[in-house]
Amino acid sequence: MILDLDIGNTLSKWRLKDSVSSEIRSRGAVWTREEWRPGSDIPDLDVVEAVRISSVARRTVLLDTVALLRRRVGVVHVAHSTREALGVTNGYEEPGRLGVDRWMGALASYHLAGGCCSVDCGSAITIDFVLPGGRHLGGYILPGLRLMKESLKLGTRNVAIDPDSEADELLAPGKNTVEAVNHGIYMAAVSAVNRIYAEVCDREGVAMPLLLTGGDARVISRGMRVPHALWPDMVYGGLEACFPLTSAERAGRLSGAPRVPAPVALEKIRAGLAFSMLL
Repeated sequence: MILDLDIGNTLSKWRLKDSVSSEIRSRGAVWTREEWRPGSDIPDLDVVEAVRISSVARRTVLLDTVALLRRRVGVVHVAHSTREALGVTNGYEEPGRLGVDRWMGALASYHLAGGCCSVDCGSAITIDFVLPGGRHLGGYILPGLRLMKESLKLGTRNVAIDPDSEADELLAPGKNTVEAVNHGIYMAAVSAVNRIYAEVCDREGVAMPLLLTGGDARVISRGMRVPHALWPDMVYGGLEACFPLTSAERAGRLSGAPRVPAPVALEKIRAGLAFSMLL
């Protein structure tokens, strides 16, 4: 079995993948911690033959985690943001400072769709662009839905946005304080993602496929104005592309990869952007 770990500052996700069939056997999430409990926090390591890790947690968390795993597992791969990988050139002035989760997402998206925009809707919303040919432009970081809500300090942070709500409902004026907060932050988030996507496509002269991942991807997706696809395993896809361990991965097939819809014509993106700037 292969254990994939996506370690965040607050929450860590894991999945167990069959090394022969490439099927996902189980998955879960726990609070990030320095001392993992195999069999409880993560699967029993006796069945694991290799581990792949993407981590944005504190350095000590990563070091302690790697030390534990290397005592119990033969092969441990740790992803890092590099100047170049898999045909993509990192757009950061200091490549190592790009969050490795963003780098994994950009690599996975490029591997799947060529030039692309990858959006991770987590605690923060990150938006990264890779042009056809592999030049990573850098990206944008803005507060996620939860962080925006907590910043208002109105005692409403425990009332979450229903991910099954329709976009028209979430974009309408709220009829009470909770609705007003939820609809306001939703409007801010989807407006930002839509505008950033259109602005960059216009400036670069290319309409790029759009891929979304992260805990709030499903609800953010309802407010997107352009064709896009959801890919919950995008970061894992980057690990698979960087460290292929199964025959399917070596053949370029990434787990859970969605069908990527063709983007709308650049002229339509530009027309919508011009109209929004007149409002």
